[in-house]
This record gives sequence, C-alpha cells and structure tokens, in this order.
Amino acid sequence: MKGKRVKCLGLAFGCALSLLGCASSADGKVEIEIVQYKPEAANYFKTVEDEFNATHDDIHLTISSPNDATTILKTRFIREDYPDIIGIGGDINYSYFVDAEILSDISDYQGIANINPGYLEIAESLELVPVEGTYILPYVANAAGVLYNRDMFEEHGWQIPETWEEMLNLCGEIQAEGILPFYFGFKDTWTCLAPWNAMAVELSPSDTAKQVNKGATTFTSEYRELAEKYMQLLPYGPNDPFAYGYNDACTAFARGESAMYPIGSYATPQILSVNPDLNIDSFVMPASDNKEDRTLNSGIDLGFCVMEGCRNKEAAYEVLDFLYADENLQKYIDDQNAVPCKTGDFRLASMLDGMLPFIEEGNMTDYQDHYYPSEMSVDALLQTFLIEKDVDDFLTTFDTNWQRYNRDIIRMVQAYEAAHGNAN
Repeated sequence: MKGKRVKCLGLAFGCALSLLGCASSADGKVEIEIVQYKPEAANYFKTVEDEFNATHDDIHLTISSPNDATTILKTRFIREDYPDIIGIGGDINYSYFVDAEILSDISDYQGIANINPGYLEIAESLELVPVEGTYILPYVANAAGVLYNRDMFEEHGWQIPETWEEMLNLCGEIQAEGILPFYFGFKDTWTCLAPWNAMAVELSPSDTAKQVNKGATTFTSEYRELAEKYMQLLPYGPNDPFAYGYNDACTAFARGESAMYPIGSYATPQILSVNPDLNIDSFVMPASDNKEDRTLNSGIDLGFCVMEGCRNKEAAYEVLDFLYADENLQKYIDDQNAVPCKTGDFRLASMLDGMLPFIEEGNMTDYQDHYYPSEMSVDALLQTFLIEKDVDDFLTTFDTNWQRYNRDIIRMVQAYEAAHGNAN
C-alpha cells in the first residue's frame, strides 16, 4: 500500500477510516449521505433525494449540494467526517483522492458494465500512477469545441471545417461578410482554457502531463504548435477580447454578434437564457491538418465515488442504481444539457448534434487542464500569454512552474517508474 501524500491534497488524512459512514438511524434505516459539487444541479438532486426516500423503506438518503463543495469536503476529511458517497468531477482533485486511498474500489458494482468505455478510460488515465480497481462511476460529461449559430451558417452557406486550414478559411469567409467569427470572454481567465483544451486534444498527446512527470518530454516540446495556433485565432475575435467576460461573450453570441463561440456545452443554458430561440449547434474544434486526427474534447463533469470506509456498500450501490436509472439520468441530461456517461438511448440537446458521432463512437479525449495543479493557475498564465504573445516565454514559464508546483507528484511518479517501469 502506498503512503498517503499529504502535500498533494493539502490535507492531513487520518487513519480512522473504520469510523466512516453508512450508519443506521434511530428508526433502523441505513443512512447514506452524498455530497456533490455541482450547486447548479441542487434542485435536481433534491428531487432525487425525495423520490428515493419515498420509495425505499430501509435506506434514508441525504444529498447536499454546497457551494465550493471541494473545499468543504477537504475540510471534512481533515476532521475524519466522511460522507458515504461524493459527487465530483474528473480532474486533479479526483487524482489526489485516489492517491490518498480514501475512495473505495467499486469494481464489483454491476452498473460499471453500462458505462461508456471511453469515460472509464478517461477516469483511469487520471490516476497519478497506475492503481488496481475502479474508483469513480462516471455520471455525465461535458464537451468542448465550437458552438455556432446554425441559422447564420445555413443563410451564408458556410461549411463545418474539418481541418485547421479549413477553420482559418472559414474565419476569413465570415470576416469578409462583415461578421465577427468568434466571441471571446478572456477577461475571465478560465475561459482562456476552453479553446486551449479543445485544440490540445489534437495537437498534444493525451498523456502529455504524465510524460513530463516521467521526465520523457517537456511542455516546450509538446505545446509549441498549440500555442502558435492559439494566437492565430485572436484576429478573428473582438478587438479587445480581454475587455469581455464569460457573461458578456455568452450574451453577445446569443444576440448574433458572432457566428461562433469556442466554449463548452456547459455554456448553452447561459446563452439560451438570453435568447431562447437561438438555433445552436456545435462541432469539434479542428486543430490538425488531418481531419482523421479529430477527437472530441470531453471529460467527466460529474461522477460518484463511494468512500473507503462505507460500512454498507450494498446500500450505497442501491443509491447508485437509483441515480443511474435511465429515467433519472435523462432528467439530469434535460436539466443540465449534459452528455450521459452511461450507454443507452438517451435524448441529447440539439446543440450537441455535431458532436454526437464522436460520443457514439467513444472518440473523445480528456481536457488537458484536468491534469494541471490548481496552484499553477494555468488560466492566468494563458491570459498573460495571449496578451503578450511571447511563445518562448510562455513555454519556458509553463515548464518552470510545472516543476515548482508539481514536484511532489514528479518525485512519486519517477520513484514508481524506477520500481515498476512505464507508469502509463
């Protein structure tokens, strides 16, 4: 058993996992507590809680959806106050939780067989070093690429691009019509990651961060083409893309002020709140010169993990069965415009039509920023790069900061490599 890496989590995990959840209430019911990190879905989960409790006599379910749930969870972990199930995203925090050994192996849960293998592979790839077992059950995903105004495209006869050259040619055509190709909201630094991630899945290996940690490559080597092409998009956006934030960009696109918006599917509720009649579709961002290289930038937006000390996994699995029932998952998809991680005949929002073939084929690649430590503030680093347009300085800074903020993981990965070899 590998030791718990306190520094990665910024936590001091205790050893009293035997004290964990799945307790019984005074009326004899098994108590199951879920803490999930998406407050925007709080109403949905309150409905799930009520419906579950109304139909189950032996289990009482409590679901909380607090703001800043990840911070709250880490604080609870310090106090050894663990919920039974957590709902989190497939990002670096999940990687830390796996490494800290506080999640239960759910390989024996039969519902795993119904999950899209592409998302199970994404979950496995997030492990800092390979571990046996399955520790998250992907629930829903989001997808990032380019949202576009379908009516505007049809009116002008514009074709969906499949290569980088076609992308730039399309932008030129749109600009020649006196229409802004893209709207950006780069005043909010996190929006700088959307085009970056969508292009990175074609231009950089999916395991770039892991290979850097192993000492096999550098970001300077892997990200140069990506950085140079990212800069080429700027002339096709507003004159000062850093003057506008996310809400500004959503509003402008909703009002027809640009033909396209490079962002994720998660933006569609905000856009449609401004213009419910907007006819939106989407396509995969083509960043390569070979259309066969296209892959959908998609990651686990929400997945559920059973905590290691849960005394009654059977009850926890019964809760998961309810959450993953087709009718309940469809309600979440409808409520949040999400992509199901479960296979089946689900209805997806029409703005995902252009991405649907990639989803059905399992042709998806995770967001590269899911491997970035939050302390590194890559979003702010990207914003600075886009303002200063100095590729060499940006890449050097990326490599330098990675070594600084990731040194504990690098040591662990390289120690694993020395002992086992090939930590893919």
